[in-house]
Formats: sequence, structure tokens, C-alpha cells
Amino acid sequence: MRHRSTRAASIFCRRSSGAAIILPLLLTLLLSACNGPSGAASSQPVTLNVFAAASLQAAFTDIGDAFHTAHPNVTVTFNFGGSDALATQINQGAPADVFASANIKQMNVAVQGGQITSSSVQTFAHNRLVVIYPKNNPAHIATLQDLAKTGVHLVLAAQAVPVGQYALDFLTKASADPSFGASYKDAVLKNVVSYEADVKSVLTKVALGEADAGIVYITDAKTKADSVTTIDIPDALNSIAVYPIAPVKGSQRADVAQQFISAVLSAQGQATLAKYGFVAGSSGPQYTPPAGA
Repeated sequence: MRHRSTRAASIFCRRSSGAAIILPLLLTLLLSACNGPSGAASSQPVTLNVFAAASLQAAFTDIGDAFHTAHPNVTVTFNFGGSDALATQINQGAPADVFASANIKQMNVAVQGGQITSSSVQTFAHNRLVVIYPKNNPAHIATLQDLAKTGVHLVLAAQAVPVGQYALDFLTKASADPSFGASYKDAVLKNVVSYEADVKSVLTKVALGEADAGIVYITDAKTKADSVTTIDIPDALNSIAVYPIAPVKGSQRADVAQQFISAVLSAQGQATLAKYGFVAGSSGPQYTPPAGA
């Protein structure tokens, strides 16, 4: 009896020991099964598609690199172009997650197209216009009035592009100023040799000497400071460009899209934009939604 009792106790101990090992293991597996999918999702590779105005290329590239460093699983892919073209693409169903426009008008095109919720739009930066000409200055431009001289080859962005409309606004204001004269706008427009699809195209043509002058954002001029010279446009004649940003409704990565927008609005993001000449989004005019939105 003593032998059987000892053997039974031994078997019981082995079984108890096995249970002590197996039960925690099963519990761990069950917890892993419950938590695994959501935990894995946070580390899965994600591509975030950001549609942004061409004038944002340098600043947003830096912000995108910093965002990737902070979120190694996220690759930020940019589509830079004229805000009008980007708004059209988004309304046509292009796979965008974030839209950053160079003016309110084109953001509202996306809002009215049902692709952006107006309450989600935030102003993140401001910009202003300057006149640029090549360093060798073949047309001998020294003042804003010189844009109206006969024989000057001028390039502007198309009117549908924000910077193109801002340039026309400047010419309209200048024509009402006695120091320019009522015929100033018409005389300048006669010198336009091409209307470009975006501000980068205007900058490139002038920097390469393919045009005598152009009108761009000050932020763009800074990126080609070794190739172009600038003439400031007075505040009274200038236009303050408002840059709004928002997530796109159909995004499958809404949480990541909002994280990117937060990065743009953060102190670090604003410092990066300031480095390229942008003015803080918190100062100056703010986004206004379309009527009825």
C-alpha cells in the first residue's frame, strides 16, 4: 500500500507539474490570439498618399521624411501639382488620403465634390508673391513697372492655379495705383509668353533663362536663390495665400492621415515650413467653408 501510494503521488505530481506548464502556455496563446491582429496592424507597412500644392514640395518632403522616422512602417507618397488639378483628381476618385491646397477655392472644390468634410479643414500656412528674374537679367528688370516694358518675356501660372489667380489679382490692384497706371495690367499680360500648369514650372523656366521674368511664391524663389533674383511686391498689392489641409473622406488610412496632419501643424512641422519661407498657419486669414457646407 505504501508503494502504490507513493507511485500515485508521483503520477499526480507529474500531472500537476504538466498542468502548471500547459495552462499558462494556453493562456498566453489565447491572449496572443485576441491581441495579435490589432497589435500587428500597428506595425504593418502603410502607404499614405498626400496630394499637395507644388509650392509645398521642399517643405513637405522634409516633413514626410521626419514623419517616416517617427513612424517607420509608414511610407509617405506625395503627388505634387497645381491645386486645381489635384482637387479634380480627388473628386474623380484618385486614391488620396490627405489634400493640402495653396488656396481656399480649390479646397472648397473638393468639399463641394463630397470628398472633404469642411469641419475637418485646417489652415496650416500662408505665403506671398514675388517677381523673379534670371541672375543675368537679360531684360534689365529693376522695378515692378518694368514688367510692362515692350519685349519682356513673362511667364505666369494659369489662372486656374492659385498662384496664377494671385498674380492677376496683383496686376488688377497695381492698375488702380497711379504709380503704375490704368493700362499696366493689359501691358503686362501682352508680355506673357506662356501660362504654366503650376508654380514650379514658372520657377524652372525663369531659372533656366527661358523667360525674362515670372511671378511665384516667395517660398519657391528661396529654393532657387542661386539662379533667380527677386523683387518684392508691396503688401497693399500682394495677396496672402491661405494653405488649408484636410483628410480625404474615402481614405482607408484615416488615423494615419490625421497623424500626418497633426505633424504638419506641430511645432516641428511649422518650423520646417518657416525654414522655407512660409508664414505660420495660426496667423493671417483662415479657411472659410463654402456656403451651405
